[in-house]
Amino acid sequence: MTAGKNSRELARFALLVALAMVLSWLESLVPLSLTVPGVKLGLANLVVIFALYKLGPRQAAVISLVRVLLITFTFGNAFSFAYSLTGAALSFVVMLLLKKTGKFSLLGVSIAGGVCHDIGQILVAMAVLGTAELIWYLPALLIAGTVAGVCIGAAGALVTARVKL
Repeated sequence: MTAGKNSRELARFALLVALAMVLSWLESLVPLSLTVPGVKLGLANLVVIFALYKLGPRQAAVISLVRVLLITFTFGNAFSFAYSLTGAALSFVVMLLLKKTGKFSLLGVSIAGGVCHDIGQILVAMAVLGTAELIWYLPALLIAGTVAGVCIGAAGALVTARVKL
């Protein structure tokens, strides 16, 4: 690999992480959680799914992890880190496995990612709060995760098809 190619890849990586951070910040300004507490659209996942399909799983995983770390250091705390990391990790693993089967569209992969992100977060909440009673909240989160997955998947399909690397 040449130095120029390494520089381009590093710049692309940095731009995608920065875009994911900006989308996370913008999302924090939109009060979706007024209807159901904790619900978010997951705009930063647009960058992760784009990277998964255009750059590969290793790069997408690193982008997702770096974004979670930077957002936590910038805006969060230990609890937000636990919620974000667990949701992002479970979501990513499921999206990667479904993509590898070749049987799911980008939209289907995104929906599964949105739902699994919420499942991961509810599991952390149950562990942190020491109660299984939070499971009643899961149906609302699954609906929200499905809607978010559709929105991010549709946008991801458009972006992935149109952006050439």
